Amino acid sequence: MDLALLRTFVTVHRSGSFTRAAALLGLSQPAVTSQIRTLERQLGRPLFLRQARGVTPTTIGDELAHKAAPHLDALVEITETGLDDESSLRTLHLAGPPEFTAERALPVLTELTGEDGQGFALRASFGNAEETLEGLAAGHHDLAISTARPRGALLTASTLCDEEHVLVAAPSWADQLGSGEAAKTQPAVKRAPEFENMPVIEVHESLPFVSRYWASVFDSRPAAPGTVVVPDLRAVLACAVAGAGLAVLPRYLCAPALERGDVVALHEPPVPPLRTYFLVVRTGTLAMPHIARAHEWLLRAAVDWC
Repeated sequence: MDLALLRTFVTVHRSGSFTRAAALLGLSQPAVTSQIRTLERQLGRPLFLRQARGVTPTTIGDELAHKAAPHLDALVEITETGLDDESSLRTLHLAGPPEFTAERALPVLTELTGEDGQGFALRASFGNAEETLEGLAAGHHDLAISTARPRGALLTASTLCDEEHVLVAAPSWADQLGSGEAAKTQPAVKRAPEFENMPVIEVHESLPFVSRYWASVFDSRPAAPGTVVVPDLRAVLACAVAGAGLAVLPRYLCAPALERGDVVALHEPPVPPLRTYFLVVRTGTLAMPHIARAHEWLLRAAVDWC
């Protein structure tokens, strides 16, 4: 079987589209279509169901991708690292949310970089869950940290850790609200109105963190729109410290500021909202030593993050 046909097939399977696969491979769409038809004729079975938007693999298509993709990835790895240059480092491509990746994952993985015979070079990119999983499936990344568990057999996910979310603001806001110990013991559903008129700091206009907190703790929706919207939780924390309003932040990110008193927790529910992170790889790629080592290293480190 022609490896070029298999490479085109796996790219289509990962991208879910002849058009996207053609762009990734540097081919025309008719060329990709022709190669897939050739492979289907060789196998005597259809590999994809054509739809209005993209394609969906058949059962045979999924089975072939599951068997072929890891071996093709291994061949690409060999061509990238070379056979003769033993001193060249393998490169690990990591993707994930900017704050968690920067604060948690990268400090751990940098311990594995270097030329100790088992080390690797490290490249990181940031994005949301949809972007990182799409990039992983398309072969742009080796390892992805995601807040969404992928579906299907192409990607394999392991639970990494849970993060606790905290409702915080500068001490001046807590003083205005009278958020003392007595206030914290009041039923949560009765405390939401106290925060309704406060300015909100968020990462997106849809208020994903505040809305999730309100739904979980207060069984309601926030009334106020975002006053300050910045696409990075570290910037959200900086604005909260500056007194711009309330914010919902992961505890790992705001713990130092809480300890210093730069911000205070406005509310402490009996069961704080949690968000789960997953460590995701393409199925079969844990056979590659550098990916397996990074995967194991992160899972071990995450035991202390929970």
